[in-house]
This record gives sequence, C-alpha cells and structure tokens, in this order.
Amino acid sequence: MMIKKIALAVLMGAIGTSAQAEDFQVEDIQIRGLQRVALGAALTHIPFNIGDTLNEFRISQSIKSLYKSGHFNDIQVFRDGQRIVFRVKERETISEITFEGNSDLKDEQLTESLDSSDIRVGETLDRTVLSGIEMGLEDFYHSVGKYNANVTAEVAHLPRNRVDLKFKFDEGDAAAIQQINLVGNEIFTDEEVLERIELTYDSPWWDFMAQDRYQKQTLQGDMETIESFYLDKGYLRFKMDSTQVSMTPNKEGVYIALNITEGEQYTVSEVDFVGDMAGFEKSIRAINPLSADKLYNGAEVTYTEEAISKFLGRFGYAYPKVTTIPDINDEDKTVKLTISVDPGKRIYVNRVNFEGNHVTADRVLRREMRQMEGAWLSNSLVEVSKARLARLPYIETVEFETNQLPGEDDLVDVNFDVKEQPSGSFTAGIGYGSQTKLSLNAGVQQNNFLGTGNRLAFNINTVSYSRSVSVSYTDPYFTVDGVSLGGTVYYNEFDAGDANLVEYNNKTYGVGLNIGFPINEYVRLNFGLGYKHNGITRLETYEQIQQFYDIYSDPNDPDAALNFESFDLSASISRVTLNRGTFPTAGSQQSLTYKMTTPNSDVNYFKMKLDTKWYFPLTRNQKWSVLTRFEAGYANGYSTVNGNDQTLPFWENFRAGGSDSLRGFETNIVGPRAIYRFPTSVPGTPDPVGDDGGCCLGPDHDFIDISTRSVGGNAIVLAGLELIVPTPFLDEGYSNSVRSSFFIDAGNVWDTEFDLDDYRDLAENEFAKIDDYSDPGTYRSSAGLSVQWLSPMGPMIFSFAKALKKEDGDDTSFFSFNIGKTF
Repeated sequence: MMIKKIALAVLMGAIGTSAQAEDFQVEDIQIRGLQRVALGAALTHIPFNIGDTLNEFRISQSIKSLYKSGHFNDIQVFRDGQRIVFRVKERETISEITFEGNSDLKDEQLTESLDSSDIRVGETLDRTVLSGIEMGLEDFYHSVGKYNANVTAEVAHLPRNRVDLKFKFDEGDAAAIQQINLVGNEIFTDEEVLERIELTYDSPWWDFMAQDRYQKQTLQGDMETIESFYLDKGYLRFKMDSTQVSMTPNKEGVYIALNITEGEQYTVSEVDFVGDMAGFEKSIRAINPLSADKLYNGAEVTYTEEAISKFLGRFGYAYPKVTTIPDINDEDKTVKLTISVDPGKRIYVNRVNFEGNHVTADRVLRREMRQMEGAWLSNSLVEVSKARLARLPYIETVEFETNQLPGEDDLVDVNFDVKEQPSGSFTAGIGYGSQTKLSLNAGVQQNNFLGTGNRLAFNINTVSYSRSVSVSYTDPYFTVDGVSLGGTVYYNEFDAGDANLVEYNNKTYGVGLNIGFPINEYVRLNFGLGYKHNGITRLETYEQIQQFYDIYSDPNDPDAALNFESFDLSASISRVTLNRGTFPTAGSQQSLTYKMTTPNSDVNYFKMKLDTKWYFPLTRNQKWSVLTRFEAGYANGYSTVNGNDQTLPFWENFRAGGSDSLRGFETNIVGPRAIYRFPTSVPGTPDPVGDDGGCCLGPDHDFIDISTRSVGGNAIVLAGLELIVPTPFLDEGYSNSVRSSFFIDAGNVWDTEFDLDDYRDLAENEFAKIDDYSDPGTYRSSAGLSVQWLSPMGPMIFSFAKALKKEDGDDTSFFSFNIGKTF
C-alpha cells in the first residue's frame, strides 16, 4: 500500500498542480519499460482508452490495476500534453529455485509449499511474500524444537530480467527435553503417567528410539494420551488445565510442565440407544461392550462408536453418525450413556476407477475388486479390495478415496490410486566359496506379462554346479472366479560335486501342470501333475545309499547310468494375509505342500513341507517390524522293490546352507556327511599264479572314512528372526524398494533312517568319527545384516553373516550376494 501511495505522489508531482484541478481528454497512451509483458496485455489492465476524459481518481485507479496484475515492481505516470505515459519496471522471472542445508524438509515438500504461494519457476517473483515464507518455515522448525533455525531467501539477478532464488537453511539441533513435570496428580505417580507418552528425558545412550527432542506435535499427542489414560480408568472429569514450555537461555533445552486435575472415578449407571438403527438394532446391541455397573472406560466408548460405524458401513451406510452422549451425575459419581445412531443414507457405488496403472490393464486390477459397481458401498469390501491389489507383486502402493457425485447424495465413485513397480526382473546371482568358487546364474521373469497379470518366466542357469533352462507360464485368472492354471517345462544338468555334495551327475527334464482354486479371500488349494526323468551318472556310492544303488544298478555294468521315470501328484494349501506382495510389514503367509510319486513310477516316495512367515509391526507407521520364519520338511519312500523297502532317492534329499536358507554358511554344506567303508585285508604268501594269498577280515574290522561333503537328509527345519529397520541415509521415497534388517538364522538337516548302531563295531579310525546323523539337535545358527533392493533387474540381496554355531567340517561364508529372491 505504501508503494502505491508513493507512486501516486510521484504522479501528482509529474502532472503538476494545474493538471490536478483540470480534467483532460487523453489522445495517446504509452507504456515504456516493457520487456517480457506484451503491450496489449499491459493495456488490458488500464481502465481507460484513448478519447476518455481523465482525472486524478481515474489515473490512481489505473496504477492500482497495473500493480494488481502482478507483473510490475514499480510504476510511474507522466503527462505529456494530452498524452499519458506509464514508465514501468517489470518483476523478475524466476529462472531456478534451489535449496541448501535442508534435511528435515525435503525438496519436494518445499517446492509444493512455494507453489501454493505462487513461487515457481517461470513465474514472476513477488518479493513481498518472501519474508512471510521465511517466517513460516522458521515457525515450522520451532514447532519441532529447533529454536535456533534460520531460513534466508537469496535473490541472484541474471540477464534478461531473470533471477535465481535460493533458500538457505540453518536447521540446527532440536532442543533437548531437560525435564517433564506433572502438577496436580495425586492418584497416579509421575512415572505411571509419563511411561505411556512418547516424549521423554534423561534417556540412556543405548535407547536410540527415545523421543528426547522436543516436538510440538508430539507433545499434543502425548497430552491426548494422558487424557485417554485417565478416561480409560473412569476419571470422567479429568482436565488438562495448562501446559508450559520454557526454553533455556541458549535455546538448546526445554522444560515442560503439565498442570492437570484428576477428578474422581465414575461408574456407568445405564446404557441406552436412540435413533434409527436401520433394522439392525439386535445386532448393534449385541456388539455393544458397554454395560451398567462398570467403571466408565473412554476406550470402550470409542471402540463402541467405531464398531457400530463399521458394522453399518458394511451395509452401505458409509457416513453414519454414532455419538455417545454422557449424562453425568456428580452426586453419586455415575454416568448414563446414551448412544445416538444416525445411519444416514445408504450409499451406492457409481464407478470404480483406477489411476496410476500405466502398464497393468484395467481389467487385471478390476478382477481383484470385491466392491462391485451398482452395489451399496461396503467399507469392508473396499478394504479387502485394497489389500488384494497391494498383494499383487507388480503393485508397490495402493490408496483409495470415495468421491460423492455432484448433485447426488447417495452415489459415490471409488477411486483407487496405484503405484506400479517393475514387474519384470533379471534374476542373477554371484558368489564365491572355498568349494563352489565363482558361480553365476541368469534369467528373466515377468510377473505382469504385457500388462495381463499373467506370469511368464524364462530362466537359464549357469551356476558352476548346475546348468538349466526352464519356461513357465501361469494365468491366475484362468476362469473369472479365480481358478488359476499354469505349466512348466524344464531341463537341468546338476554336478553335485561342485555343489558341496558327494559326487554324482544328474540330468533331469520334465513337464508340470498345476491348477489352483480359491477357498476364500486368503486361502487357496492347488493341485499339480508332473513327469520327470532323472539320469544319474558318475555316482560315487557311499554307505547311506548302498542299498538303493544295489537295487537299481546293473552288476554287469556298474558304471552304467541309472535312469528313473516318475510321475508325481501334488497338493497344497496356502493362506496369505500380507499387507503387500513385496516387502510386507504386517500379516502372515503359510503354505503346506504334499507331493508323491505314483505307484507306477520307478521310485516311490513322498515329500511334505510346511512354510510360514509372520510379520509383526512395532510402530504405527510400520517402518519397524519383526519377521519370524519357520520351515519344516519330511520325506521318505513308500512301498517295496525286490523285497526291500523303498527309500527316498538321494537326489531328492533336503539341503541347507547358503543365501536362501542359512546365511553365513556355504551352499548345501549343512547336513549328514557321506560315510565310506573299506574292508581290511591280511597279506599272505604269493602263489605261482600271482595271488598274494591274503584274506579279508570280518566286517567288524572295516575301516571308515567321512567325507567333507554333505549328502542332505530326509528331514529339515529352518527358522529365522529378523528385525526390519529403516534404511539409514536413504530418502523416504525409497522405503518401499529398499529394506534393511538384522537377522538370526538357525536350522538343521538330518536323516531319520540313519542308525548309528550299524557302525559301532567298525575298527576305530582316529581321523574319522561318525556323528549321529539322525540327531536333529546338531543345528547351525548365524546372525548378521541383510540389505534388499528391488532393482530394475530384480530383487538384490546383500548379506553379511557370522556363524554362531557350526559343526566340524562346515564351510562358512561371511558375505553373500544374490538376485531374484527376497526373504
């Protein structure tokens, strides 16, 4: 306003006192000093034209109008005869906005805030708002306890009337809480009350989660927590009288004083319902936990209101009003609770819309919906729909909102906003071990093939001990009601000697078909049928498989390959309640699988396996969570062949060790070792044909040797505990694509068919000691740090682990790196 008065005074001085008293007819209008603003655009803001009669008032109005356009910093007006001349100085155009020194406020947040004040690149700079922005930002820092924070806006002039705008931040440290005092509490001690709030003081150095820095918002929440604490115990007249926050002279610490009045406890005398309960009065009364002769409990009152609202929301009453009206009797310290229910109108869904699905087809998301268009709006069905979308492996985040249609009070659109993540992955792995040396593998997997939601995988594996190729395809919605259908074709060459196992080669090829049926929103049944061919060569026999080898080998050609044809049937049941398909933080996942070969197969065996995971969030934002894992398996043969009981084929044994099971141990190193048995002979006198005449001693004089290689076993148990923590030094935007955790892994593989008594009478060998490989107690364990990253090539896992418990002969691995699978 002062600028306008000065400009008007300049105008009055320029046109002279005689002109002030006389009106005149303008013959020409000129605007000088324009650079960026077009002449025609400027003239539109002058409220008179050539030929109009001017006076002081109309000239002052023209100055105000030009200032109001927002294009000019300075305006002067001159009269030259019958000509009016405007001399203007344009506002500078913002060329670039940068931020320096900010950490609490991200660049994106600052840009959004400036945009709301019309401070953006390409727009003119209004210097008058800069001081207000500086003060507003400093107020924010004060609210989080940083009273020494300073924000300065610097303007650097550039050619062509442009400027660079830089905001420099000196955030400083948040003020530490020196003490929190409660005043007025007599029933509960300070410790009993303060232990429930987030803010604290005088915390030990190791309590890194302590909130010992002052924040205004946190204090407000703590005040509500204290009030809820008293209300939940019946103190209905509790009051938070006042709050004082005082700073130390150096502004580096604060003292907090909370003045409260506790009041007395109140008992519920009666609970009544009023209003329209939409025909559900019996059900609403049944879910009500409130009753007479109990202490008043604020949490129960809130729960009751929410439970009734959610119940009505299931039946289309999306915006019910449930209010508890207390009638307090201070004489006998009782309260009558009247619950008023107004369901409102039943709301129907007009459209279900999706945004953010740039790759995934609309119908792929729509088939996950349990909230149907044209049906009434059900909050539970919308939440289930959101959860189903979030569990898709190619969806990172899901949010939704309901928007009421203009002019319609009973119709809404449900809008889902999804953020996709890479659905394709390049699966690879690299590692180095004392036995496996350098290993590599590669493959391509697409979980959302061409946006259809179908899964296509093509893998070529070139690990040092395995070469394989496989192609699989799965349609999760082979039918509209969610029946899935999939198939796979594969070929594999496996060199067990290079995989820390006893030497043999196995060439395998086969096909498989599976079909799945949904039981409910969380449970599925799956059935499979497969064919497999195994060709075993270069088999180095050992004690545990000698009987199996004797049954199937050709005594006339012991080096011939062993070929097995088998058909298998499988069935599994799975349950998934995870909140996300990738990097979940809450919920659980369980699966139980059973597979067996058909009686007409060359080998008859069965395998069953249980796998379960539970995620427990520790904080409300679920940035801290605990993951527990448990896996158990058992397998064995069935039926007989040539009078001998069938055993589990050795190539089907369970194995453990490596980055996908027991981190900190080399691949497949955990489990029973191979036992070799050598007869002892006594030399004799050579005869004429060259025979030394020696003889062998009895089996009880056989010597043994124990391999350093594992052979696996028919039983396995693996368990793990992980603390999932926010990844330090990482931007918030990557929280859904990078995960860090501290873990403990434990497990064992053993052979239930092994009998140590079979080897007790053998000759002793000081270098070979047979352990009881049927003992499940010889477990291994490790602990370490894991970082997982959802890279464009697929999930990458970096693990640093230290073996805590190991057995003789176990090879350990401190670092492992893998791509393609997450924990």
